[in-house]
Amino acid sequence: MKNLKFLNSILSLVLVGFVFSCSDDDNDYPVTPDAPVTYKFERNGASTVSYSGQTTRLNQADELYSALNSSTSTEAAMDLMFAGDSNGQSAGFSDATLNGTTKLIRSKTSAYANTAANRAIFDSWIAEFANDVAPNLGGTASAGVAGDLGGYQLNAAGQEIDQLFFKSLIGAFALDQIINNYITPSQLDSGTRRDDNTAGTLEDGKNYTTMEHKWDEGFGYLYGQVADVESNFGLPAEGEATGNLLMKYFKKVEEVYEPGIAEIVYNAFIEGRHAITIADYAARDVAAATIKTELSKVIGYYAIHYLNDYLSKAGSGNIAGAHHSLSEGYGFMFSLQFTNDGGDQPYMDRGTLMYALSGEGAPAGMGAYFADFHNLQDIYITDPNQGMIALIQNAFGGALD
Repeated sequence: MKNLKFLNSILSLVLVGFVFSCSDDDNDYPVTPDAPVTYKFERNGASTVSYSGQTTRLNQADELYSALNSSTSTEAAMDLMFAGDSNGQSAGFSDATLNGTTKLIRSKTSAYANTAANRAIFDSWIAEFANDVAPNLGGTASAGVAGDLGGYQLNAAGQEIDQLFFKSLIGAFALDQIINNYITPSQLDSGTRRDDNTAGTLEDGKNYTTMEHKWDEGFGYLYGQVADVESNFGLPAEGEATGNLLMKYFKKVEEVYEPGIAEIVYNAFIEGRHAITIADYAARDVAAATIKTELSKVIGYYAIHYLNDYLSKAGSGNIAGAHHSLSEGYGFMFSLQFTNDGGDQPYMDRGTLMYALSGEGAPAGMGAYFADFHNLQDIYITDPNQGMIALIQNAFGGALD
């Protein structure tokens, strides 16, 4: 019995010594802090999270959306809101806080592939609305004639410009900046950023490393207009505005198509940011891959959604509603080129999409199936092998089923 007590005493001393040795600041295996349960990161008691520039751009986009619905908007005024003034400053917004900054929408649109060609399309939509659609509002839209139809403002091809522009901007601006820029190694590890982050070197006058800040900026393109990102997995509260871009449809996917996607994406943003804090770059990139694939599904879901909605409304004789839905579907199809399959490839390439949408790159007499809404044949949507819905579903490999 005495021997047993003696052995227990020795064992206790060994365990105590082990605990103290593991808590020694000089050991090679420091305890890794746990990731937070919400997107809240601090250093020395102060927040390290900052994405005000993204909030500014999202708010600018909301004003531009309103302008693309106004018959009094001029091309020059909308160009100013989209691209800024000659000094590279934001301008033209009724909200004075959005003016006089270096935060511009156009400079962040389609920034990582086919930049000039895609930006030219956005520019042309602004010009077309101002010069062809707005002057004809009040007249009835028909084949080859711009005007109103059931409350919608259509161009001569039966397309609603504001929907083409903004549903395309969801991919070319908000999504592209997140998944093809801010959460990628080419941005996060640029220059000395990895070494600086590992060393804990902060930006001058700031409480964050550059890598931390870049990840936050990606976060901001989705959550930048949400009042409380620490609740409800970062989704807007009931009745809170969602803006007109990615968050609006991300929330719809959570509610309609894939409950739980909001938790997955939110937790991946937390995990990636935490991994940066502890300099675990492999874990960071795993989290980024999750964000890329999950957010890309928003575009796929809603391209299919609006194509089906078009078919339903056209079939029931709601022609005005059909043009509206197809315009939304067109924008989401355009946005597919900015998706990311986790391996930094789009689920659908630009060549395939533009062949169908506008005829760009198509042989004479082919393609451009969606260029004239008045004469669209349903088979280009419904064919089980080559119809657009099937092409999108196949591109995502069953992830949208």
